[in-house]
Amino acid sequence: QVQLVESGGGLVQPGGSLRLSCAASGSIQFINLMGYYRQAPGKLRERVATITARGLVFYGDSVKGRFIISKNATNLVDLQMNNLKPEDTAVYYCGLSALVGGDVNDFWGQGTQVTVSS
Repeated sequence: QVQLVESGGGLVQPGGSLRLSCAASGSIQFINLMGYYRQAPGKLRERVATITARGLVFYGDSVKGRFIISKNATNLVDLQMNNLKPEDTAVYYCGLSALVGGDVNDFWGQGTQVTVSS
C-alpha cells in the first residue's frame, strides 16, 4: 500500500502565496516521478509541476515563473505557489509514479482545495 499525505492549500487573495506539501509512504521501492496536478470545475486534470528522481523538473505553461517545486527528501515534495491568480483555483492533487511490488503504478493523494479570490 502507498499513502500520499497532502498539506497546505486554502483561501488566498490574488497575488498571495501558498505552499503545498506531499509525503509518500508505504511499500515504495523507487519513485520515478512525483508532483502536483490540478483540476478546476468543468475542466480536465492538468499537470502543474513534477520532479523526477534525477531532479528533472516540469512546469505547466500557466505556472512557469510563479510556482517552484522542490524535493526535500526522497519521498517529500513541496510546491511553493507565488503570485497566485484566480485561475489557479482548483483542487490540487499530489501524484506519484513509483515502483511498488515490482510494477510501476500511479498513485494519488486525496486532493486539497486552493481558492484564489478577493
